[in-house]
Amino acid sequence: MDRYWHFTWRTYGTWLPGTPGFVGDHVPDGITRVSANRPGHPTAEPQPALARYAAAISADPVGLTPAQAAAVARQLRETAAYRGRLILAAAVLVNHVHLVFGTPGDPDPDRMLADWKAWASRALNRLAGWAAPAPRPVWWERDGSKRPLKGGPARASAVRYARDQDGPLVVWVGDEAADLLAAYPAPGEPRA
Repeated sequence: MDRYWHFTWRTYGTWLPGTPGFVGDHVPDGITRVSANRPGHPTAEPQPALARYAAAISADPVGLTPAQAAAVARQLRETAAYRGRLILAAAVLVNHVHLVFGTPGDPDPDRMLADWKAWASRALNRLAGWAAPAPRPVWWERDGSKRPLKGGPARASAVRYARDQDGPLVVWVGDEAADLLAAYPAPGEPRA
């Protein structure tokens, strides 16, 4: 694999702009655009007016069921096989997905995220029995986090992060991740 990534995306309406801990670009003073989506930096401060506005224009939030999470996890592995990607770890929770993977070449991360989400949506639509012309369900928020992982320690840390999520519906760790975790133990863990 030429590049490794840790992607995270949320289900629709579950973490609105302005709520505590949100990440993304925002304009807290009405003038200056600020990015609160940088690794190692604090998340944005709560902005009640922005949160009220976002809630007013959003449909009901989507929470995944265990069956839906299992369908998403299966589809992620199927998509990886089809695209020639390697999933190191995946965690599907009620309100978000973590995916740690490698990819050949250097594809555009925005297009890769859209691809993962589109195929996961198709699996959810099949499970829900959606068929046109009924309104299509909206499963995911518009964007997500796309963090490049440069080097083994960063990949091992991302695998641990996905694997150790609180309250996952599905966690999947690939066989390739075992060697990675052994080679780069977390602080305080013995080296294998």
